[in-house]
Amino acid sequence: MSPTALAPASPAPANHNSPHAIDDAECRLFREAAELAGRKWTAAILLALARGAERFSELHASVDGISDRLLAARLRELETQGLVTRTVIPSTPVQIRYALTDSGAELIAILQPLVRWAKRSEKRSEKRQALSG
Repeated sequence: MSPTALAPASPAPANHNSPHAIDDAECRLFREAAELAGRKWTAAILLALARGAERFSELHASVDGISDRLLAARLRELETQGLVTRTVIPSTPVQIRYALTDSGAELIAILQPLVRWAKRSEKRSEKRQALSG
């Protein structure tokens, strides 16, 4: 077998005119962003913050089913990712407030078309079920 037969094929040139043209670096970024946004509880926490929850107890009450430990861990992750800020207010007792960053608010806005798509998809599925049942 010749050495050229073992060499990986060179990638096809990206068609930058196509709306679906994504190079390897963009694909990696897309995957990381989708995994972050799709991680369990992330969207619910961001939405609770967008709706005005600021304190841990408010977030816990707004996100049905999440444990205290998981909420704390997810808030730390979201803070590390730059989607949430954590402010410590020195008082007695100490108060901790959470808020969306501009990037977190932008992610919520980006997810809105996904919600609209899911609603349309759900309606199409209901129609298919009604027709077949």
